[in-house]
Amino acid sequence: MGVGTAINVATVLAGGGIGTLAGGRFPPKMRETAMHAIGIVTLLVGVQDFLKYQNPLVPLISVIVGLLVGEWVDIDSWLRRLGDGLEARFSKGTSQVSRAFVTTSLLFCVGPMTILGSIEDGLRGDYSLLALKSVLDGIAALSFSSVLGWGVMLSAGTVLVVQGSITLGAGFLQEVVTKGMISATTATGGILIFGLGLGLLNLKEMRVANMLPALLVAPLLVAVSPVLHL
Repeated sequence: MGVGTAINVATVLAGGGIGTLAGGRFPPKMRETAMHAIGIVTLLVGVQDFLKYQNPLVPLISVIVGLLVGEWVDIDSWLRRLGDGLEARFSKGTSQVSRAFVTTSLLFCVGPMTILGSIEDGLRGDYSLLALKSVLDGIAALSFSSVLGWGVMLSAGTVLVVQGSITLGAGFLQEVVTKGMISATTATGGILIFGLGLGLLNLKEMRVANMLPALLVAPLLVAVSPVLHL
């Protein structure tokens, strides 16, 4: 139990470290172009996740309700203050720690592989799905850190907390979480990922972290969908 999460944390740290060291050697124009490429791919991932779900009302309502809660709590400000504090403490010169931390934390923890892989690891000790996710996250961490810097490595802590919690609670989650709930959560996460892509392309800076409660609202809506006729 927990081996898959440990591997995932290690690959994010390794990819982030390598990308940070290599990224400083790239000229500014190359880093800008790389950021555009990452932003475009992020948009496409978000669209792909959203289109897998046939009822757009569930993710739409989830995001609206989740955003109301998130704006009230102001999750985005909490996360950015954490990133800014670390940046002020450890960075020298210019840095984008907050942006790197928030963006990659959301990207690495929103998706079906996070939920399903962590449940399988917790119940059966089967970490094969998380091992595959780890490879993908490691590559993504390398790409992001080459542009955004070492703040990407902080997302390893988010991966540890989120996936570790799901793994430990796998027995309970298996009894209540259905495929429909996971699909709805994935589609809702696609909206968040699309929002991240817009920010990476400097088209629209959104407080995506304030939408995080939507990931809890989506499975609840599916659970009561016979009543709501969604």
